[in-house]
Amino acid sequence: MKHLSKKLVLLLFMGIPLLGLTQTKYRTAGDIAYRAEDELGQDAYMSEMDRMDIYYPEDVKDAPVIIWFHGGGLTGGHREIPADLKQTGNVIVGVGYRLSPKVKAETSIDDATAAVAWVFKNIKKYNGDPKKIFVSGHSAGGYLALMTIMDKSRLEAYGVDANDAAGLIPFSGHTITHFTIRAERGIPGEQPIIDQWAPLYYVRADAPPTLLITGDRELEMLGRYEENAYFYRMMKVAGQEDIDIYEMDGYGHGMTHPAFPLLLNFVKAHANAQ
Repeated sequence: MKHLSKKLVLLLFMGIPLLGLTQTKYRTAGDIAYRAEDELGQDAYMSEMDRMDIYYPEDVKDAPVIIWFHGGGLTGGHREIPADLKQTGNVIVGVGYRLSPKVKAETSIDDATAAVAWVFKNIKKYNGDPKKIFVSGHSAGGYLALMTIMDKSRLEAYGVDANDAAGLIPFSGHTITHFTIRAERGIPGEQPIIDQWAPLYYVRADAPPTLLITGDRELEMLGRYEENAYFYRMMKVAGQEDIDIYEMDGYGHGMTHPAFPLLLNFVKAHANAQ
């Protein structure tokens, strides 16, 4: 287990702009549907929500790709391209997805999977390298990142091997069954469940390289650090060697800004290894 103090975060963050000190020009392609037209035509809410924005370098080919899922408890939030990820030489994909209570919360996982599959098949059009796709997100977004990659059957339905992802970097994501899915069943948030809706259910040795990041265990949402620590341990027990966990000392659940340097350093290291 690794702890990251505020002082160390500052030192890391001071170095991150060096990754983006180029004359590269960037463009944003917005409101791109990742579902088939016939699906969108039958579901107005899907047509509204199942879209993404792609921020990409114009004159760089085969750039690393970061898929980013927003947080919001599977009930709120909107697609975003975090400012801290811009101008870093990477393609950034901000994904939208349908939300509870308009749909069952598990539908968000279906949408997230469809988005990841679309990126694998289409990102070269936006100068991204399909061999360097990293899946990330915060809170509910971290949970979606985990579910799309850990449950291999989801991407297999689209003809994509989840193990082809270059890395998995959830920020403060549930590794047990998400609390909104539990709430829809009448299960209180204090009662942990591990079933087919839990990333922990799918621990395996052959998962892509993984970096788990959470806030301080004393400041995080209930049990969020501990469930990530358990996921880390069980992945190790299963035989996964390329996995690490950082606890951001002094930061609570909203720890995205100080955690972005860890994400970018992870992407740089693992993209170069491809």
